[in-house]
Amino acid sequence: MTGFVDGFDVVLHEVMLFAAFGFLIGGIDDLLVDAIYAVVRVGRAAPSRLAMQDLPASPHAGRLAVFVAAWDEVAVIGDMLTSAFARYDHPDYRLYVGTYPNDPGTVEAVARIARTEPRLRHVILPHGGPTTKADCLNVVWAAMVADDARDGPTRAVVLHDAEDLVHPLELQVVDRLIDRHAVVQIPVLPLISRHGRLVSGTYADEFAESHGKQLVVRGALGAGLPLAGVGCAIATPMLARIAAMRGGKPFDSESLTEDYELGLRIAELGGRGIFARVEESPGGPVVATRAYFPDSVGAAVRQKARWMIGIALAGWDRTGWARARAIGDHWMRMRDRRAPLAILVMATAYLSMVLWAVSLLLHLATGSAVPSPGPWLGWLAGTNAALLGWRLAMRMAFTTRVYGPREGLWAIPRLLVGNYIALFAARRAVIRYIAMLRGAPPVWDKTAHAFPDDVQAIAGS
Repeated sequence: MTGFVDGFDVVLHEVMLFAAFGFLIGGIDDLLVDAIYAVVRVGRAAPSRLAMQDLPASPHAGRLAVFVAAWDEVAVIGDMLTSAFARYDHPDYRLYVGTYPNDPGTVEAVARIARTEPRLRHVILPHGGPTTKADCLNVVWAAMVADDARDGPTRAVVLHDAEDLVHPLELQVVDRLIDRHAVVQIPVLPLISRHGRLVSGTYADEFAESHGKQLVVRGALGAGLPLAGVGCAIATPMLARIAAMRGGKPFDSESLTEDYELGLRIAELGGRGIFARVEESPGGPVVATRAYFPDSVGAAVRQKARWMIGIALAGWDRTGWARARAIGDHWMRMRDRRAPLAILVMATAYLSMVLWAVSLLLHLATGSAVPSPGPWLGWLAGTNAALLGWRLAMRMAFTTRVYGPREGLWAIPRLLVGNYIALFAARRAVIRYIAMLRGAPPVWDKTAHAFPDDVQAIAGS
């Protein structure tokens, strides 16, 4: 029995060492991002806060197009379109919605609004769905190209989802920046559901930090700007250039995260992107896209599994690495793809906790002394604890900046909820990725959506 316990302790030590080193590498990686962000904020020559009045004058030199791909969105598409047409403050835009013929509820909801709204272009795909969001967007693109041949060119395409609450000044921001940049991305502010604060709030925490810090660092390093898929605008000439390389289809229909890949592709072609955090007025609310994200564990697992497949698994196969000289791009893509390894480290850490408890019981049963963890594990544990404390502080700070101090405190327990979701999302992602390697086609694995009930209250917050 003593030999078994000794062998068990050896296994436990190695498992703990693997997890500790994994956490250390990830913590240092995150700390480097924080350091670069601090340098950028301190050394930035231009003001860190921009308001509408600071942007170049709007040329109003051409029409803008808003693309919405819709599958099984009867619950939200009508409210979304009605709200968008009521809120957008721009003299020349057209809103395109792509639907599938075997989705009669969504088709009728869009057609009902199209009968009275001349700025709405309803595009029904020639085939049934669901396919992929990119496939739907390609058909919408073809419809816009046909319209442009008759009505004149469109300057830029803005992407949105069927559940988005658009900002009235969004198109004005695009109008003022798109001539200088191939891509304009405004912040995304997930709404926190009062019925699922712990789950929906994980999206708020993650986007607050991603759009508040990580995109700023990517821009400072000259790395490609991954698009969020909503609240982003792409100059039409750039999309046309990509379409010419892909047989007339700018969006890759085989991709589950076409927005992420599109941003990297544009950067590889030399297109400049800008993350535009612009206030309505100095000190006022930020021009941003708001939307409810999943508020249940099951739905969050499905969505994050799709993101993991598209970015860290299949996306790695599809996009590879950046140009050899773009060290910042290499690093950022490595960070994008570290999720499966991070999940493995996290799972190992949880396993080590279980093994440690078993080890204590074994030593109690045999009356033997619990071995010392050794100086390495002790040092790693202390260092990782400090890094975790810093990570929690950063998460709280960025959440507080966007949502206030109450939500900043909620970010602490939500970090544990996010880890739980990530573990199951990784399992689902690996299973689906293996199926794709065996020939299964990519399918639009979407989740049910909700549109805000009180638009005015949310818009004013």
